[in-house]
Amino acid sequence: MTTFDLELLRSLVAITAHGSFASAAVQLGRTQSAITQQMQRLEEQIGHSIFLKHGRQKRLTQQGERLLTYARHLLAVNDEAMQSLRRGQVEGILRIGAPHDVADTILPPLLAEVARNLPNVQLEIEVGRSPFLMEALKRSELDMIVSNRTDAEFEGILLRNSPNAWLCGSSYVHDATKPIPLIEADGPSIFRKIGQEALDAAGMAWTQRSSSTSLIGIRAALRAGLGVTCRGVEQLDSTLRVLGPADGMPALPDLVYRLYVRSNVVNPLTRHAFEHLRNWLRPAAARI
Repeated sequence: MTTFDLELLRSLVAITAHGSFASAAVQLGRTQSAITQQMQRLEEQIGHSIFLKHGRQKRLTQQGERLLTYARHLLAVNDEAMQSLRRGQVEGILRIGAPHDVADTILPPLLAEVARNLPNVQLEIEVGRSPFLMEALKRSELDMIVSNRTDAEFEGILLRNSPNAWLCGSSYVHDATKPIPLIEADGPSIFRKIGQEALDAAGMAWTQRSSSTSLIGIRAALRAGLGVTCRGVEQLDSTLRVLGPADGMPALPDLVYRLYVRSNVVNPLTRHAFEHLRNWLRPAAARI
């Protein structure tokens, strides 16, 4: 059976990451013609075209997209194995991500336990929005993430259920007879989805009063008294208050947070840290 040349796969990943053959060539220290020849060799190996012309640019075919997914996994396994064997011991860099909502509640105890168990580990911490963190995990750019998403592709540990609530600023004046002014995240947001669905199910009118790209912006709008948001109770502090059934607001479901580890892990550091956290979290932890 034909074996993939990892350098060809590395060039494919570089092309998609940097947007063109020319940029990939600069990044990899090769000529553009050499990169083109590598892609031709890959196409010969798989028996399908990898790229199609799209105007002046090229985009991946369906087979190219599938190959890219495999390429990322194969390169991740190769690079981890090489680094691990060269070091000869369980140490190195561990990349952990968490959403803004729980970065200062759920994440710190996990980091502390990893640091206690692996004192020589270097921790790289990424705080961002859950859907983007999940994509980073799929691209093997992170080793583990805390997430409120459900994805059967990854091995995970149940961390906890987190209640959601309708939050508003202390100066906000609520009027249940008017459309609810919502303060929401723009782009993909599980909290926006939960909040809007709850209001729609209750037959309550709402309007988007404010949107923000970050949790900091949402909290600023809440403190300004601009409206209401659906968010985890972790965000509640002295500047915010909860609206409940007595205010005419519908109940909200809980969110489940899990710790996910990326696929195809061979790095002893990543596997050791994940298994240690699984044991440390028992009996509350449950494998999924």
